[in-house]
Amino acid sequence: MAAKKLTAILESLSRGGGFLSSLLVIALIFLVAYDALMRYLFASGSIALQEVEWHIFAVLFLVGISYTLLHDKHVRVDIFFESYSDDTKRIMQIVSMALLVIPFSALIAVGGWDMALQSYQQHEISSDPGGLTHRYLIKGVVAVAFVLLILQALSEIIKSYSALSRRDTLFKVIAALLLFALLSYLGVAYEWDYIVEPLLLMLFGSLAMLMAGFHVAFVFAGVALYFALVTKGMGFLAFEMLPYRIYGIMDNVTLMAVPLFIFMGLILEKSKMAETLLISMGRLFGPVRGGLAISVVLVGAILAASTGIVGASVVMMSLIALPLMLRHGYSAPLASGTIAASGTLGQIIPPSIVLIILGDQMHLSVGDLFKAAVIPGLLLVALYILFILVASFIKRDLAPAIVSDEPYGKTLKEALKAIFAPLLLIAVVLGSIFSGIASPTESASIGALGAMVLAWSYGELNPGLIRYASTQTVKLTAMIFMILIGATAFSLIFHEFGGGDLALEFFSGDVKSVWLFVLISMTVIFLLGFFIDFIEIAFVVVPILVPIVHSLGIDPVWFAVLIALNLQASFLTPPFGFALFYLKGAAGESVRTGDIYRGVVPFIVLQLVALLIVAFYPDIIYLLGK
Repeated sequence: MAAKKLTAILESLSRGGGFLSSLLVIALIFLVAYDALMRYLFASGSIALQEVEWHIFAVLFLVGISYTLLHDKHVRVDIFFESYSDDTKRIMQIVSMALLVIPFSALIAVGGWDMALQSYQQHEISSDPGGLTHRYLIKGVVAVAFVLLILQALSEIIKSYSALSRRDTLFKVIAALLLFALLSYLGVAYEWDYIVEPLLLMLFGSLAMLMAGFHVAFVFAGVALYFALVTKGMGFLAFEMLPYRIYGIMDNVTLMAVPLFIFMGLILEKSKMAETLLISMGRLFGPVRGGLAISVVLVGAILAASTGIVGASVVMMSLIALPLMLRHGYSAPLASGTIAASGTLGQIIPPSIVLIILGDQMHLSVGDLFKAAVIPGLLLVALYILFILVASFIKRDLAPAIVSDEPYGKTLKEALKAIFAPLLLIAVVLGSIFSGIASPTESASIGALGAMVLAWSYGELNPGLIRYASTQTVKLTAMIFMILIGATAFSLIFHEFGGGDLALEFFSGDVKSVWLFVLISMTVIFLLGFFIDFIEIAFVVVPILVPIVHSLGIDPVWFAVLIALNLQASFLTPPFGFALFYLKGAAGESVRTGDIYRGVVPFIVLQLVALLIVAFYPDIIYLLGK
């Protein structure tokens, strides 16, 4: 009883933080939109208001980390984890919280407190005229957020321990971990880091823990902390600058676009716009052999440009289009493959979250990346449609045509009516970015407001929808940025071991070949995509490649587009492609896992074809201008 009361108190803090963060999502949308309109229409800007915006953004994702843990929304590779017994899952949760989350959070909380205290003692204010004062307050949020994370981790330990049916197993695991800690200590004394290459141990240790099912963000953070502590000459000092790195993420205006585009996508997902669009386009192309599949590709492209949320797109099309395709005699592999591949177009077609992340990690203009990715995205759509047409022509029963009694003129009118609103929103959001009128963050806020207007026009806008979209935005945003924080810690230790220098020396000194570097890096990213998510790859692998790209004189925008095309495949490649999980979860028993795997293979090949075309014809990305 006492344990339940304690967990209730601890979790009330996380829920309160989540509620605050969800309100801040709405506040951020309106403030950024208001600021943009005032500056562009009335030439009236405010430095203080702009700083309030990134302050809100910082509190939103930092405080949301503990709330996301409460709802178990921090991503993990769960293909093995799902098959574990309940007791095994609870033991893993206890180990994860005790050895990964709490130590790392305590490190950041102490460092964040020191950073805020130093700011207070120096009476730090904004470096910009007219900016905010009392800078220590926002820096102090780092310490507060990770204290909240520690408290939520304690709650998770208490809940898991209380529910354990065999606690003796836990004690055996603890004993094994203590023995491992002792051996690590002895290893330091005997300089094990000079006997075994620590870089390899870091990489393979992280991969093993990811495969086991531990939360991705906390694996990177915990592994970094462990290797810092057991390596002579490192220790806690290796993380001295980490709170300041986190502060750099907090005031990153480019990354502020992430929660705004997520909110926009979630509103459109629930507004029935996508459902109306899919049904109308299906009727429009149904009379053509393979027409239903073509309509799915086109709707996937429109959803990619308006929502960009892969999970939402795949699930929605699985629920609506898959039963329709199967009912009309479509091959199960073709139907499932088309849906999974079309749902992933949001990774390359702007506004894409992965392009925003790549822009930040590679220090590139997000607007330039958006513009460069449009043609490769349309190329991929064209390849999908061409494949469907050819396949259905060669094998006539693969995707039969659908005869309708409804006049085609009426069908066309309904389809144009359904497509007009989302295309207008896409034109406003992307057009303002491409023309240089507004930044991606400003356009994202206008897009979020536009999404709410569209939801209202469909009669779907209500407090419940806004509450759903804002709370889901907090969870997704906090998950992404906790991975970024964990990856930042991992990168610090990786570079302390000289990993970045070794890679740079190998490619610029030993190899010196641009094409060999591109081949190796694309192969590594593609293979990693079989096992880990695009976010981890973007945050961990890409920063290692950036110095090499510059040293070899490679066009970074072109290289970023190649990475984006490659990362899209990570959603489709078995066994851990997330789009496959989304589709199977939504489709249930209507398709077999084998059908899904067979269905995505040709689309993976098409993605590699698109990658090769862009690689050998780099000017294609500049057809819309530089």
